[in-house]
Amino acid sequence: MNAPVSTSPLLYEGADWDFATLMRIHDACEVVAVRDLGLDFYTNRIEIISAEQMLDAYASTGLPLFYRHWSFGKQFAQHEALYRKGLRGLAYEIVINSDPCLSYVMEENTATLQALVIAHAAFGHNHFFKNNRLFKEWTDAKGILDYLEFAKGYIAECEDRYGEIAVERVLDSAHALMNYGVHRHHRRTIDLRSEEQRERERRAHDERMYNVLWSTLPERSSSSAVADDVEKRRALLQLPQENVLYFLEKSAPRLAPWQREVIRIVRNVAQYFHPQRQTKMMNEGCATYVHHRILNTLHREGQLTDGALLEALHSHTSVIMQPDFDDPRYSGINPYALGFAMMEDIERICREPTEEDRAWFPDFAGCGDPMPVLRHGWAEFRDESFILQFLSPHLMRKMKLFHLKDDAAQPALRVDAMHDERGYRRLRRALAKQYDPAWTDPDIQVVDVDLSGDRRLILEHRVQDGRLLEEQEARQVLRHLAHLWSYDVLLREVDPTTGASLREHAVSPPR
Repeated sequence: MNAPVSTSPLLYEGADWDFATLMRIHDACEVVAVRDLGLDFYTNRIEIISAEQMLDAYASTGLPLFYRHWSFGKQFAQHEALYRKGLRGLAYEIVINSDPCLSYVMEENTATLQALVIAHAAFGHNHFFKNNRLFKEWTDAKGILDYLEFAKGYIAECEDRYGEIAVERVLDSAHALMNYGVHRHHRRTIDLRSEEQRERERRAHDERMYNVLWSTLPERSSSSAVADDVEKRRALLQLPQENVLYFLEKSAPRLAPWQREVIRIVRNVAQYFHPQRQTKMMNEGCATYVHHRILNTLHREGQLTDGALLEALHSHTSVIMQPDFDDPRYSGINPYALGFAMMEDIERICREPTEEDRAWFPDFAGCGDPMPVLRHGWAEFRDESFILQFLSPHLMRKMKLFHLKDDAAQPALRVDAMHDERGYRRLRRALAKQYDPAWTDPDIQVVDVDLSGDRRLILEHRVQDGRLLEEQEARQVLRHLAHLWSYDVLLREVDPTTGASLREHAVSPPR
């Protein structure tokens, strides 16, 4: 990509802006993004929305053209009430992982905030979406907007044909299982553009063929010997299966074709968001670092006034503010704060390393140019592995990080030592683990079902560190699963080392 030619006059003066101003800001940011940072991004599409539209985007998980569901209206009412009372602010922008990359910016923003969010979203997030391996392998940026339009129309059509209540019940249950509706290990690259055509082909096939496979409980026959063979049965059903929604879509005995398609839609949306859950800290750190570099460069070149830079820095420091652990506002580590701090620390190690840095990061300490290191990190890592690879002892000390050991067998909490190499590495592993979905999400899989027998669905939760599921919440989710499965559901919580059963949850479908 050839960088546009930069011009030096001020991009704007004052807080007011128009579309010509936004175009000048975008073009100036693009010059710096390409020339100085070497970013590679999708074509940008920027849309202006009101505060109410931003609240609506909040409620529908930030996706345009989304289908209707009562939970979105509930979230809209909650966000709006807090916003009107002044108890909650709104994001300056929302960015969509699509090609072209779609950025929504608030019409209430000042010209400086528009410059900040364009640099942040249209170039920072955009570059990350296009280049990070998880997004490249697991999402379809070219097809997502068309697929959302298809999904919205399909669900509206189902509401007309089968009734809003029937569709709502399927969506309620599918939404309750969204966290268990993703493939965590690589399969084929998803192609959302083909999904609508495949649904039409499935519908046409159903109209040509009347399948009575699930209309009656099958009688035992000579095939019963195969059905009773647990290993063969599990192999035929591809068990164990971590993607519960996928299993329901393919194997639930009594679902109608339209219900399977609705589950498929929810499953595809859940898969679209899965890389974002694994890269929240890196993605926000990348975008924050990019907007900070771009705006400072524009100011240095005379295209932003001192006042504009101070306004941008005020918003920037608010975003990356990290309350101390004993501060009433503390709610965990701010992903913007940790992400931006790590990007700046990598830049420091590249430009001005200490002997400690050279010992910990011999591959890039003192290399002089941080951008190849950062671009490689943004492309090849997720939050957990990025922390394991790049978090330095210097930054641990600067952020005053410590590891609190919570051992149920001990009468008191203990702060583990971190003032030597082993302590730093132990702290880094403990922090990285908090960003690993394999550690934070329950490991629940479908392990068995006898479709020629009682059809009871059996799932297994492999318990880590003795952390059992909260019983009431587990039963509520299982009721949704039983509703879609239409037969009894049993969830066993087991010790992964011994296989011993620790607790069981049994739920029957609603009558």
